[in-house]
Amino acid sequence: MKLIAAALATALLIVPALVAAQAAKPYDIEDFIRKQKFEDIKISPTGEYYAATVRVERKTALAILRRTDNKVMASLSIPGDRTHVDDFWWVNANRVLIRPSEKIGALERPQLTGELYAVNADGGKGELLVGQSVQGEGTGSRIQVKKVEEVAAFLVDDLPGNEKDVVISVSPFSADPFTRVEKMDVYTGRRMPITRAPVRNASFVTDNSGNVRFALGKDVDLSQRLYYRGPDGNEWKLVNDTRENGIGQYPLGFSPDDKVVYMQVEQEQGPDAIVAWDIAADKKTEVFRDDNTDPTPVYVEGKLHGIRLMDGLPRTHFFDPQSDVAKLYIKLEKAFAGQRVDITSMTADGKLALVLAHGDRNPGDFFIFDSVSNKAERLLGRKEWLDPQHVAQVRPVSFKTRDGLDIQGYLTVPVGAEAKNAPLIVYIHGGPYGEYDAWGFDQDAQMLAAHGYGVLQVNYRGSGNHGRAFVLAGKREWGGKMQDDITDATRWAIQQGIADPKRICLYGASYGGYASLMGAAKEPELYRCVAGYVGVYDLPTMHADGDIRDRASGRTYINEWIGPKQDVASVSPSRLASRIKVPVFLAAGGEDERAPIQHTEMMEKALRNAGVPVEAVYYPTEGHGFYKLENEREFYGKLLSFFQKHLGGRAPVVVASTK
Repeated sequence: MKLIAAALATALLIVPALVAAQAAKPYDIEDFIRKQKFEDIKISPTGEYYAATVRVERKTALAILRRTDNKVMASLSIPGDRTHVDDFWWVNANRVLIRPSEKIGALERPQLTGELYAVNADGGKGELLVGQSVQGEGTGSRIQVKKVEEVAAFLVDDLPGNEKDVVISVSPFSADPFTRVEKMDVYTGRRMPITRAPVRNASFVTDNSGNVRFALGKDVDLSQRLYYRGPDGNEWKLVNDTRENGIGQYPLGFSPDDKVVYMQVEQEQGPDAIVAWDIAADKKTEVFRDDNTDPTPVYVEGKLHGIRLMDGLPRTHFFDPQSDVAKLYIKLEKAFAGQRVDITSMTADGKLALVLAHGDRNPGDFFIFDSVSNKAERLLGRKEWLDPQHVAQVRPVSFKTRDGLDIQGYLTVPVGAEAKNAPLIVYIHGGPYGEYDAWGFDQDAQMLAAHGYGVLQVNYRGSGNHGRAFVLAGKREWGGKMQDDITDATRWAIQQGIADPKRICLYGASYGGYASLMGAAKEPELYRCVAGYVGVYDLPTMHADGDIRDRASGRTYINEWIGPKQDVASVSPSRLASRIKVPVFLAAGGEDERAPIQHTEMMEKALRNAGVPVEAVYYPTEGHGFYKLENEREFYGKLLSFFQKHLGGRAPVVVASTK
C-alpha cells in the first residue's frame, strides 16, 4: 500500500520545473520509452473517488483515491509477481470490476488472462469472479457459487443503475469459439445464462436497458454474419451475411429510447455510412457519410453519442447536437482547440467529467471538468517530462499514386528543423489490412524526429479508414500495388522537396518490416538503408508456422488475402536478398508467435550469403513488439545508431533514467 501511495503521489505531482529543465536539451531515447507512473484514471459514478492504474515495480496495481484530498483509500494488486491491471470499470458507486493481464512464460509483454476481479472502494471484498483460476468451494460443499471452468470472460455491459450485476461474454479456450452471454453478480461471481451466439467469434451489442440485441461474428471462411433479437429475448434472426452481399454491417449503439439502432455499413465504393434503423418500422435511413473517411463511434459511459472522423485533425459529429453530452463535447473542443478530446468517464448526474486532451505533440493530459462552474482542473499528464513545445509537429499529407489512387498519410517534421531536403524515414505501419496511421502522438515517429529525421507515414491501399474498396484494393498485393504505394510516397516526398533523395530509409514492424525489406529489393537505388522489426520475410513459411495458421479462419485469411503458398515465394524478401544493395538492420523476439523468429533468421542468413551488410539483434523473451525497458533501450539505441550512420542524424544517448 505504501509503494502504491508513493507511486501515485509522484504521478499526481505537477512538475513544471522538470519540464523546463528537460526543454533545455534534446530529448533522448529514455524520454520516449520511460514508463508512465500511471496508465489510466476514471471517476466514480458519485464523483467521490478516482480509480487509477499505477505501476509498482514489475506490476500494475489499481489504486482508489478520495477525490477531495487525493488520499489513497484502497489498492488491489492481482496475485502473482508479473501481473497487471489491464483495464477497469466502476460498476456502481463503490465497486470496481477489473480485467487483468499477466506475463506468461518467458514472454515479456503481458497477455490478457480472460479473468475478471472486483474490489470495493474501501478495499474490501476483493476477489476473483470468473476465469480459469477460479477455485471450487472445496469437498463437502454442495453450494458452488462460482463456476469452475477454463474460460475467458469479458465485459459486455456494466448495466448502469443495476448495483450488483453486469453482462459478460464467456468463451472456451479454443480456436474460433462459439461464445455465450451471461449475467454475473459482481460480489459473488454467480452467473446466469442469457443467450448463446449463433455464430463463431461473436461480439455483442446491448440496448440501453442491458438487453442483448445483436451478435456479430466471423466464421472460419471469414464470412461475417450479423444477428438480431428483440428486447424480450426471442430467437436470433439473421439480418446480414457477407457471403451473400460482401457488405459488412456493424451495430454501434441505440438511441436513448431504444427505438433506433445506429449501424456502420460498408459501401461498394467510398467510406462507410452511418445508417439509422427504425426497428419497429423496419426502415433504414442513411444519416451520415463522409466523402473520404470512415466514421469512428464516440462513446461516453458505454453509450453512443456520435462519430469521429480521423482524416487529419479529428472532427466530431453528434446524432443529437442538443444533448448534454454533445454540448459538453463541443464546449471542450473549443477550449482545447487543436487537440483531440475524449470524455473518459462521467458522474451519473453528468456534473463532473474526466477529460483526456491529447494530440500530435501531447501524449495526453487529464482534466476534471465541472459542467456547473464550467471550469477544468488539470489532474495529471502522460509523460509529464515532455514539453509539447519541444516535440515534433505532425501534419496530414496526401498524393496520387501511379494508377490514380488518392493516398493519405502524415509527415512528422524533424525537431528544430524544417522538412526541406531532410533525411527521411518512411515508417510503415503493420497489419496490414484495416490498420491505419492517424494523427496523434506516435512514440517511434517522435523519437526519430527528435534525432533529426523527417518521418513519413503512409496509409497505403489495404489500410483501414477509407472504406471497403480501399481495403480490398490491397488483397493479395503484398509486394505488388501496396508496395508501389510506398514507393510513390517516397518519390512524392522527393518531388515536394521534403526529402534529400540520397538520405531516405525504410522502417517498419510486422507487415511494416516486410514492406521495408521488400521496398529495398524492388527499389535498390531509391533507399539508403532499411530496418525491419519483428517482420515476416518468408511468405511460404506463414502457411507452415505462426499463430495465424493455428485457426481455420487464419488459414483462410493467409490463402485469400496474402496468397497461396506456391504464389508468394516470388514476393518474399528472404528469397530476394541478392537484389538488396543497402545496409539492413533486423530485430526479432524469440517468443513471437505472429512473426516467428525464424523469419528474421532466414532473412539475416540470406543477406549474409548475398554479401549485404546486416546487423541483427534478438531478444529471446520478447514477442511481437518489445516490452521490457532494458530491451527497448538497447533496441532503439542500436536502431538510431544505424540510422545515424547512414543518414547522418543525431547520435542516440543510451543511458538508464535515474528520474
